[in-house]
Amino acid sequence: MAIRQVVKIGDDVLRKTSRPVDVLNRRILTLLDDMAETMYAKDGVGLAAPQVGVLRRAICVDVGDENGLFQLVNPEIIKAEGEQEGMEGCLSIPNRHGIVKRPARVTVRATTRAGKPVEIEAEGLLAVAFCHEIDHLDGTMYIDKQEREVTDEELAEMQKENKE
Repeated sequence: MAIRQVVKIGDDVLRKTSRPVDVLNRRILTLLDDMAETMYAKDGVGLAAPQVGVLRRAICVDVGDENGLFQLVNPEIIKAEGEQEGMEGCLSIPNRHGIVKRPARVTVRATTRAGKPVEIEAEGLLAVAFCHEIDHLDGTMYIDKQEREVTDEELAEMQKENKE
């Protein structure tokens, strides 16, 4: 496993559509492992393959709950319900945050790293993370959907409230 360089906003790869994963070979499994290691090293909750410069439909998500790490290929949202609004950031857009509306609940269909088809029902932060990472696979970033950008002062106040 290795920590990979995270591609930053302005790099064309972040605006391209990723290709499906046809075969779960050693190369894809290594990519998934490297993505997870990179995500944890950068204190992220999700990472999509384009963020490490690879245009393949693969994501890693771990929001720190009982579900642990998801390593998925060819994920797609097959059902979305409700609405939630919250602050998002992105490893590819450092030092910026925005308020984004996302579905409150989603069902994601994908293939696990073991090659098993899976449907995952998610809500709250996990639903947001899946939506955010799957958007990356289609060249979309949270700033394309944000209601507004969060100021440094607002961010500091939110962080202060979370510590109390």
